[in-house]
Amino acid sequence: MVRRILQNFATRFATALLSFAIVWFTARYLGASGRGAVSLFTTDCAALLLFTGLVGGSSLIYLSPKRSIWHLLPPAYVWAVVVCIAGTLAVGLLRPVPITYLGHLGALSLLQAFFTINTLLLLGRKRETTYNFLTVLQVTLLAGCLLLAFAGLAWREVPVYYYATYVAYGIPLLLSFIALSRLPDRWAGGQGLRETTRELAQNGRGAHLSNILAFANYRLSYYFVAHYVDAHAVGVLSVGVALAEAVWLIPRSTALVQYVDLVHATDKQAQVAPALGVARLSLLATGAGVLTLSLLPASVFMAVFGPEFGAARSVIILLAPGVLAIASNIMCSTYFSGLGQYRTNNISTALGLAVTVPACWLLIPKLGIQGAALASSLSYLASMAYLLRAFGHATGTGVEALLPNRTDLQRVTQ
Repeated sequence: MVRRILQNFATRFATALLSFAIVWFTARYLGASGRGAVSLFTTDCAALLLFTGLVGGSSLIYLSPKRSIWHLLPPAYVWAVVVCIAGTLAVGLLRPVPITYLGHLGALSLLQAFFTINTLLLLGRKRETTYNFLTVLQVTLLAGCLLLAFAGLAWREVPVYYYATYVAYGIPLLLSFIALSRLPDRWAGGQGLRETTRELAQNGRGAHLSNILAFANYRLSYYFVAHYVDAHAVGVLSVGVALAEAVWLIPRSTALVQYVDLVHATDKQAQVAPALGVARLSLLATGAGVLTLSLLPASVFMAVFGPEFGAARSVIILLAPGVLAIASNIMCSTYFSGLGQYRTNNISTALGLAVTVPACWLLIPKLGIQGAALASSLSYLASMAYLLRAFGHATGTGVEALLPNRTDLQRVTQ
C-alpha cells in the first residue's frame, strides 16, 4: 500500500505543481480580472461535471469490478451529454454571459466528463499507473499550451485558456480509449445493460450527492464575491484558495488508494487500523504545509503573482483551520464511501452548506474576500465536527485516534 500511496502522492504532487503553474500563468499574464474570469469558467465547468457524476462518478469505481466497462460507459456518456447541455442552458439563463462563453462551456465540460468517466473506469480496474499518467499528461498539456501562448506568442487573452483546455483534454481522452480497449471486457450485446444502468444510477445518487454539496461549500463563495464585489476580487480569492487547497493533495493521495482497497476488501474492519495510521501522518503533513503558507509575507505573493495579489495571504490565514478540518474529513468520508454508507457523508456536507450560505451572505458584503475565506473555514469545521463523531461511533475509536502522536513524529523523523 505504501508504494501505491507514494506513487499517487507523486502524481498529485506533480499535478499540484503544474496546477500552481497554471494559476501563476493566468494571474501573471491576465491580471486579477482575467484570473477571476478563468476561475468562474472553471467553476462553471466543475459544477456541470459534478452533476454528470451522479451516473458517471465514483460509482464507476465501485461497480467496475463487478460489471463490464462497456455496459458502464453508455449510460454514463448519455447522462453526461444531457447534463452538459442542460447545465449550459441554465448558466445562460442565470448569468449574463456571451454566447461564445456558453459554447466553450458546453463543449469543454462534455470533453472533461468523457475523460473523467474513462479514467475512473481505469482506476476501478486498478490501472493506477495509467490513471496517474493520463492525469499528469492532462495538466502538463494545459500548462504547456498556456506557457506557449502567453510567453511565446504574447497572446494574452482569456479565450486562450479555452483553446488550451481543448488540447489538454482531447489528447488524453483519445489515449484513455486505447487503454480501455486493452481491458479483457467485451461487449455482450444489450443483455444486462438496463440492470447495470439502474444500479449505476442508484449507487451514484447516494455516492455523489455529498460531492455536489461539498463543491457548493468550496466554490459558492466565488459567486457571492462576483455578485457583491467584482471579478478582480474573485481572481485574488482564487489564488489564495488554490494555494491553500493544494495542501489537500496529501490526504487525497492516501484516500484514493484506501478507497480502492476498501471497495475490493472482504474484511472491511481490517482496513481501519492502517487507515488511521496514514490519516495521522497525512494530518501532520497537511499542518506543516498550511503553516508554511501562512508564514509567507504578502510581499511574496505580490512578487510571484503580481502587485494585485498581496491580499491572498489573508485568505490563506483565514482558510488554514478549514484546510486542516478537510484533511480529516477526507479520510473519514473515504471510509464511509468505501462501505457504501453515503448518508453519513451527505449529512456532513449538508451541515457545512447550511453554514456556508448564511455565512457568505452575512460576511462577504462586509469583509469581501476575507469574509469568503472565513465562511469557508466555518463550514469545514462544522462538517468535521459531525463526521469525526460519526466515524468514532462506526469504528469504536475516539478523536485522539486521528491526531498525530509521538510515535507518528518518530516515524516521520526516521
